Formats: sequence, structure tokens, C-alpha cells
Amino acid sequence: MTEVRLLSTTAILGYGFPEDSLKRGMARNPHLIGADAGSVDPGPYYLGSGKSFASPRAIKRDLQLMLRASAETGVPVAISTAGGAGGAPHLEATAELAREIAREDKLDFKMALIGSEQDKAFLARKAAEGKTRALAGLPALGGETIERATRIVGLMGPEPYMAALDAGAQVIIGGRSTDPAPWAAAVIRAGLGQAEAWYAGKMLECGAEPALPKKEDCLFVTVTEGGVECEPTNPIRRCTPMSVANFALHENSSPVRHVEPGGVLDTTDCIFEAVSDRAVRISGMRWEPSDRLTIKLEGVELVGYRAVAICATRDPVLIATIDPYLVRVREIVAEKTSAFGIAAADYELVIRVYGRDGVMGALEPYKGPLGHELCFVIEAICPTQEQASAVIAIARTTMLHSDFPGRLCKEGNMAIPFSPSDLEAGAMYRFSVFHTVEVDTPTEMFPIRYEKV
Repeated sequence: MTEVRLLSTTAILGYGFPEDSLKRGMARNPHLIGADAGSVDPGPYYLGSGKSFASPRAIKRDLQLMLRASAETGVPVAISTAGGAGGAPHLEATAELAREIAREDKLDFKMALIGSEQDKAFLARKAAEGKTRALAGLPALGGETIERATRIVGLMGPEPYMAALDAGAQVIIGGRSTDPAPWAAAVIRAGLGQAEAWYAGKMLECGAEPALPKKEDCLFVTVTEGGVECEPTNPIRRCTPMSVANFALHENSSPVRHVEPGGVLDTTDCIFEAVSDRAVRISGMRWEPSDRLTIKLEGVELVGYRAVAICATRDPVLIATIDPYLVRVREIVAEKTSAFGIAAADYELVIRVYGRDGVMGALEPYKGPLGHELCFVIEAICPTQEQASAVIAIARTTMLHSDFPGRLCKEGNMAIPFSPSDLEAGAMYRFSVFHTVEVDTPTEMFPIRYEKV
């Protein structure tokens, strides 16, 4: 095939896109319709809990439009990192939405479900063989870490998607994937180059984000031998050489070298050319195959349970002495909780001060005068939800009523925006597995099952 045409509908499935943008894209006869559905950005909770960070109602709306377009044209649909985190419950929840849509709209299709949640015994064996490597400063992957993990997923490359397309699947729902994987699959399968395939995937992974003005929308990419052309389908948006080059820096530690399963996409010598006032052609990308195949792993473990309270003050006397006040608050909370059997060592109390350093914490470079009001997000982390709720209740009332030098207020020190004032946030997870594992084939960790919907 001399040309592959790809349509990405949105940055994340459930973030939305204009229906007219999808129609304009379909009028250009794409070979694949797709959307990434997840990200590691929202943190470890969603992988641990099995829940999606996008609304199921919104996910269904986006998916329904895509499945209808697929049914009308026969163009396959690919969804990657299903449900936000790509674990087994996320995959099944997205599949059930597809089945529900098929019942409502009287659709028939062959569906492929590609699993990415990993068997712990398999990973423990790989770790024992020295086939795993730590990322992000974590320690080497050991059996205890694997066993403690609530859920571990692998990030699949294009090969499982290629296998599903080869098997005739019209709807492909994949677990955790590298973001460009389904797009790269369509290009490689058509016989075009790896460099163009991975670069196209890089552009398509977030919908119309390479275009201006930025908003969730559809992006159409045409891939030929030696180049990739990007154009948003919505006429109010346009790709420029700068907007495309800027997006190529997205989510990567290097501005020009992007590590993927099986190799590295090198964009050092890319050339960005405007082919119209709305479209850009990129050429000069290179693919460097690696001598071994590695798959990235993401895993989380349960830390405890969390409760949160939010309060704020605009008392200038309190703001002027806020640091010693917070020290005293912690002392009082420790005294009170120990009285009913929760020692200070049994919990973590976090107080974020917005208006001072709530975003940056100790890294905040601004040390000037504080503003006229401060907001406090108080967080208690404990082994059980009951304990966390008990600690946060004491912390909130201590913030509200404790004395301080020069105090003129004789009632509450804080304004509290919510009733109830204490919010149970449930289970708290942390990333414990951020490693790579060396494998023999690119599909061995990612089983595919097919069903007629």
C-alpha cells in the first residue's frame, strides 16, 4: 500500500469531539478509526481500583459515534489503554459498553479484546532470570514487590493490534498500550516504514492536540513512504510547523529520541513543511531497532486509606504566623488521636498550603510576601478508612479552633466550603512497579480473545 490514512477522534476516549469532525474525517476514507483511552498521568489510583478516570457516560457517547461510523463504512476501530489504565476490569468495562451499544443500535461486528494485565508468576520468573530493569529510580524488581502489587500491566506495542487486524476484527479494544501502538500497527501492516509508522502514532495519540487552537477534536494523518501529513478535520483548527514540532516534544524525557518496544524513534533531523494553511508534512524521521525486545511494566500497590478536608483563611494575623501554627496543629492532632488509640506513627498527615507552596512544596522558588488568603488541603492516610476519617476530623477541628498569638477571632479560624466537611477518599495506591521486562516475542504477554457481538 502506498498510502495509509488514519483518523484519531480525541485526546482520550470520553473527552469528547464534535460529531461533524468525525463525519469530515470519514469522508476522507480512513483505513483505521481510533482513540487512545488512557494515561498514567492521573496517577496510580485508577489502575489499582479498576475504575476509569473518564465518565462511563462520556466514554459511551464517543465510542457509540465511532462504532456507528465503523458499521456504516466497514473501517475498523481501535481503542487502546481501555478504561484509562488498561487493566482487566478496564478492558471488560469498555467491552461491555461496546456490547451495550451494539444491542441499542442493532450492530454486528467481530471484536478483539487484547489483555495486558500480567501474571505475577511469569514476572517473578523473569525477575529471577535477571530479565527486568528498574526505571525512575526504583529498586530492582523482586518477588515481594510483585506479590504486593494490586495490579500490573504491560505496555503493548503494535504487534497485538496487527494480529487482531489480520484476524478480521472490526472492533479492537486493547489493554495498556504505548500510545502510538494501534496507529503504528496499521502503517507497519500496510508495508510502510517503521519510522513513519511510529511518528504517525505519536501525532495521533492525542487527537487534534498538534493543531491550533487546542481543544479535543479529530486529527487526520496520511502516511506515505518517507513522510507523514497531519491535518485537523475541523475547519476552525489548523496544523502549523510550529504546532506540530511542539507536540513532538510531548511526554518524553528527550526532545528527539522516543524509546518504544523494539527500538527508538529518532526525530533529530525532522523537517516540518506547511503544505497548506491547515496541513503540515513531516519527513526525516528515523527508526533504530534495538537488539532486544523490552516491554514496560506499570504496577501499583495499596498504601492505605485517605480522608480529606478543605478549609481557608483570610485572617492576616494567622497568615503572618502560619508556620508555627501548623506545627502546633500537628502537635495537638497527635495528642488527641493518641487518646483514642491512633498513634502519630500510625498515620500520615499532609497539609498543603495553597497560596504559598501548595503546588511546588519545598521546590517553590517564590519566598515573597503571602497573599490575603490561604487555602489548606488536609489529608490523612491510615491503614483503614475508619482511622483516616477519625484523624481528619481531629485535624479539621484543630485547624478551625486552635489559638495563636494575637488572635482576635473568638470563633472559627477557617472557612469551610463543604458540608460534610470531611471527605472519605477511599483506597490510596502508589506506583511500585515501573520497570521493563525482556521478552522473546512482542505478543507473548498480550493474549487476544475474539467474540461475535
